[in-house]
Amino acid sequence: MTAEPTADLIDGKAVAADLRARIGEAVAGIAREAGAAPALAVVLVGEDPASQVYVRNKGVAAKKAGMRSIEHRLPAETGEDEVAALVRALNDDPAVDGILVQLPLPAHVDAARIINEIDPAKDVDGLTETNAGRLMLGKRGLVPCTPQGSVMLAGTARESLSGLHAVVLGRSILVGKPLAMLLLAENCTVTMAHSRTRDLAAVCREADILCAAVGVPRLVQGDWIKPGATVIDVGINRVEEGGAARLVGDVDFEAARARAGAITPVPGGVGPMTIACLLRNTAVAAAHRRGLAAPEI
Repeated sequence: MTAEPTADLIDGKAVAADLRARIGEAVAGIAREAGAAPALAVVLVGEDPASQVYVRNKGVAAKKAGMRSIEHRLPAETGEDEVAALVRALNDDPAVDGILVQLPLPAHVDAARIINEIDPAKDVDGLTETNAGRLMLGKRGLVPCTPQGSVMLAGTARESLSGLHAVVLGRSILVGKPLAMLLLAENCTVTMAHSRTRDLAAVCREADILCAAVGVPRLVQGDWIKPGATVIDVGINRVEEGGAARLVGDVDFEAARARAGAITPVPGGVGPMTIACLLRNTAVAAAHRRGLAAPEI
């Protein structure tokens, strides 16, 4: 017999909507003081369908927040040097406050090189080596959007994160590693777990906050969850069930909900926060570049 759900749902859509409203107010203030709205430039190389959807959604969200959205769409065969030259031109453009290069890039383009061509002050994805180093050192910089949103969501479920044991499942440079650094900054005790971790289930059961970011559908089982834990499911996996495609997370949602204290759904959890945090980073970058006080968002 399945236990009744006990976990509170962490509504990423609602939290993101509140954040976007505050960003809109900050953007309006920056535009008044600086005489121009912040501008986000997105570079898309190729015709990956998912990337096209992401870029379109980012453009719509930027405009709704009062920002200018600039899109550069390049053919898949565009050479690496040409992509790098475009990024450098955007670095030099005083009208551009944030630059985002949509990943993945075509196989013949070195993504690491292109990302590190971005001016760290305009790196609104927080992926340059400079911003990664600043995060490690606890210095001010632009922080990756998905980890930033994940910590914000965890904070809505807990009065304080300080002193809690957080387990980050996944060690990617996009999510796992920066997420661990952000949780450390919140005074959590952080354990990083991954595919080589011995007795992964037991490690997860120790977590007051469990963040799953591995890209494996329903890897985390219900009995991996400490009763009352906060579960942040970063995974977005497309699976075929009953002849239809659906999105699921890295956590077995129904089983986990019976044990957790709070949990993010998929979709509707971390996903909406990623774009909201991208807009937040753009507003912060615009303020810093124009010599204005960082907005309180």
